[in-house]
Amino acid sequence: MKYLEFRPSETFKVIADKVFKEQKQKILEQLAFVEVEHVGATPIHGLLTKGDLDVNVRVNKDNFDKTLEILKEMYEINQPDNWTNTFASFKDDKNLEIDFGVQLTIVDSPEDYFVKQRDILLQNPALVKELNHIKEWYEVEGKSMDEYRKAKSEFFDRILKKHEKL
Repeated sequence: MKYLEFRPSETFKVIADKVFKEQKQKILEQLAFVEVEHVGATPIHGLLTKGDLDVNVRVNKDNFDKTLEILKEMYEINQPDNWTNTFASFKDDKNLEIDFGVQLTIVDSPEDYFVKQRDILLQNPALVKELNHIKEWYEVEGKSMDEYRKAKSEFFDRILKKHEKL
């Protein structure tokens, strides 16, 4: 079992920003009609991270299949068991200077929440502290990645529901 280890996002800022810029350009050269957003922990000051870079490629429904096929050529398929007709994920953990993940979503679909999660955390330092506490607990207790992902998902489900009501 792989144990969790987190570090402050600032530890990875320079490399994450560099690789994000490079990969965004690479994606937009192939897919000029998509939005490419830096999401996950690395764009959020003070948030603990595993040290990977997450990108959300957002596309309209009509271009989803085309985008999916092009991303398959650019990156390795990731977690295909989680794919839906509005979501797919990819990765490159061998060729870049940082582990890289791409979440492809149709704009305004049920899976199109990555940018909203980022923006909520950017605007709420107390939630960053709360998420850090969750991460620290799972790291110290030696919990598995699956256990951590479940807790993180519950945290984000709660904050997204709360912010929908605002």
